[in-house]
Amino acid sequence: MDQLRVLELYSGIGGMHYALKESSVPAEVVAAVDVNTTANVIYKHNFTNTPLLPKTIEGMTLQDFDKLNVDMILMSPPCQPFTRLSKRPQFVLLENVKGFETSAARDALLNTLRQCDYSFQEFLITPTHIMEGFPRPVSSESSDRPAVPNNLPTPSDSESKRSEPIIFKMETAQESERKRNQDSQETVRRLQEYLREEDDMDQYLLPPKTLLRYALLMDMVQPSSRRSVCFTKGYGHYVEGTGSVLQSSVDVDLESVFKSLELLSDEDKLTKLLRLKLRYFTPREIANLMGFPEDFSKA
Repeated sequence: MDQLRVLELYSGIGGMHYALKESSVPAEVVAAVDVNTTANVIYKHNFTNTPLLPKTIEGMTLQDFDKLNVDMILMSPPCQPFTRLSKRPQFVLLENVKGFETSAARDALLNTLRQCDYSFQEFLITPTHIMEGFPRPVSSESSDRPAVPNNLPTPSDSESKRSEPIIFKMETAQESERKRNQDSQETVRRLQEYLREEDDMDQYLLPPKTLLRYALLMDMVQPSSRRSVCFTKGYGHYVEGTGSVLQSSVDVDLESVFKSLELLSDEDKLTKLLRLKLRYFTPREIANLMGFPEDFSKA
């Protein structure tokens, strides 16, 4: 195969670029496009020779695409409606979150692929299917010509015959059971394999105010866990729904800490919660979980 000319849209910090390199497909990213200035600094630091265009894709003209003369477009659009392109590359790889497969945007995309004589495949997968640690379902589109529609394969859920889990945080029995099932998947690596010690780990400890206010809402994992929730842009700034926190003190029983916690004074609550040594994952650890190579670094 001749070397492919690749355009990377919504390039972020370069996840698709790294995936392309790991695939061993002969290719060159001839341009990357993203409007996020922080992400662009990191991208440029790691891919110094790749032309980086700090603009939205709406700001690109047809002449821009013609000039690039690309064979493939890679993109991981933000989890919201995005612009549809009319350029016909030889290949398209698109990734988005679960829910995209039932969206109007997905229907429009598939209709366009059919009209342009592409064949395509759709996959609904989680990172645990490729041995990574956090289970965010991902919808992926992969296409080339000509068009042959395919049904969307969905991973099957294993049936659990375990007893009901003990609930000690503000979550449902189903949520607790789901997490326990995920931790029992022996084919998935433990979080401890992704952890890295730094000189000053105390900076990642959750402050007392956060512990008191959000303790019952946080998703807590241990080094031995085989799961975490998805990390979002708000991680470290917001607590609820932005990513898991790590229990560093593994010799403390989590359930015993939360038992009757609501009945205690704030001072006693804090004393018990501090025993867990809850901390945020470091940027390097999150990069490890997301499959970035060891040579990836911040600017």
